Amino acid sequence: MIDLKNITFDHCLKCTVCTIYCPVARVSPEFPGPKQSGPDAERLRIKDPGLLDDSLRFCTNCKRCEIACPSDVRIADIIQTAKWKYAGRTFRPRDFLLGRTDLLGRPAVRASRLVNALAGFKPARILADKLFRIPVDRPLPRYDRGTFERWFSDHASSQDGFERKAVYFHGCYVNYNDHALGRDVVRLLNALGFGVTLTREVCCGVPLMAGGYIDRARKNARHNIGVLTRASGEAARIVSASSTCSFALKNEYPNLLGLDNSAIAGRIEYITRFVHRCFEEGPVPRLGPLELTVAYHAPCHLERMGGALYTIELLKRIPGLNLKLLHSECCGIAGTYGFKSEFHPVAQEVGRDLFRRIEAIRPDVVITDCETCKWQIELNTSRPVLHPVTLLCQSLDV
Repeated sequence: MIDLKNITFDHCLKCTVCTIYCPVARVSPEFPGPKQSGPDAERLRIKDPGLLDDSLRFCTNCKRCEIACPSDVRIADIIQTAKWKYAGRTFRPRDFLLGRTDLLGRPAVRASRLVNALAGFKPARILADKLFRIPVDRPLPRYDRGTFERWFSDHASSQDGFERKAVYFHGCYVNYNDHALGRDVVRLLNALGFGVTLTREVCCGVPLMAGGYIDRARKNARHNIGVLTRASGEAARIVSASSTCSFALKNEYPNLLGLDNSAIAGRIEYITRFVHRCFEEGPVPRLGPLELTVAYHAPCHLERMGGALYTIELLKRIPGLNLKLLHSECCGIAGTYGFKSEFHPVAQEVGRDLFRRIEAIRPDVVITDCETCKWQIELNTSRPVLHPVTLLCQSLDV
């Protein structure tokens, strides 16, 4: 029986522009491309699920096919749904653990020195490759000590004096791996006249979706929709500094998980869009000069939301900044995709041109809005990588 809610494949013109723009099809003969794996194959799968093509697993869900599509076919959504609906899932401890960032993060931050030392210990990484198929040359993220939520609870009273409030969806990366970015977000929002509130959020669910744990992803999504609805009220904005979290909250919850997020969807903003609007409305905090050459890499999911423009416009406001815009392309890591041995070579090949361009520019720093893009670029180039919010806060300090 054809699901009438899922016939966007009939809008496909067969122009193959999606395949031209697919970063995986460009480097791997094992993936025939979005058109073939998406709209073309879906017509067959709804007739006989046994016609599932195993090449679907190579899709990174980067959404570049959807950006390129002239007919607004949700190609990546068709492919991801087919993975879950038709393919049998084999339990893999690696995918189970990579999908549960809170389960890993909370104990890891209590023993961060030991965890970080083990993650950098070559024999331990060889063992992780043998047992879990996590590539030896793919470092695991370092953990901060404690959680960002704990830091914020100790400083929450400083937010009481602000008349306007913004709800900050900080995400797993800030909570467990990079408290400094979270503090920069709070500082920037305060400089714009907004007090910050947090909710008892859980992981946005993207790592769970990547591993095929859809029921658990829906549970996380329902929880986040509930706490954000209760915290944001009628007018407060919901701000995220993770492009992937923002995209999940706004787009993946209804489109992939089939959940009603209408109570929050209209109030969710990626932070640079939020800050850009505040700058347009004024008053604008004074930004001091930064005599730096920076290369900006736009993450795939931010481009899918049309949000990269706002980051670029904000960077242009920093006096003295020599801004170099990198060619629009995927870095390859695609969240947990690059942490899996079977996909690691593809991830590296996808990002090769990007890494070459960065080294050719020789910037003082690379700017990107996505934490996994940061890990991929720092692994494959000699350049440090910062979030645009951090650079804006450095300019505030001048």
